[in-house]
Amino acid sequence: MSHLDIAVVAVKTGTLLLGSLITFLSLKAYNRTGSAALRALSIGFGLITVGALLAGVGHQFTSLSLAQSVVIESTLTFLGFAVIVYSLYAE
Repeated sequence: MSHLDIAVVAVKTGTLLLGSLITFLSLKAYNRTGSAALRALSIGFGLITVGALLAGVGHQFTSLSLAQSVVIESTLTFLGFAVIVYSLYAE
C-alpha cells in the first residue's frame, strides 16, 4: 500500500465518521420534530456518506479503478447535494 493509498483511506475514514455523525444528528432532529426538511437533509447527508463509503470500498476491495470510484462518489455527492438543496426549500 502506497503513501497515497494510506492518505486516501485516512481521509475516507474521516469523511465516513463525520458524515455518519451529521446524518445521525439530522435524523435525530427529524425524529424529534417530524420536519420534512430535516428528513430530506438526513437523506442528503446519508447519500454523500454512502458515496464516500462505496468509493473507498470499491477502490480498496474490488477491481474498480480510482477513476471509477471517483465517478461513483461524485454521482452520490451530486445527488446528496441536490437533496440538501431541496431540503432548504421544503416546508
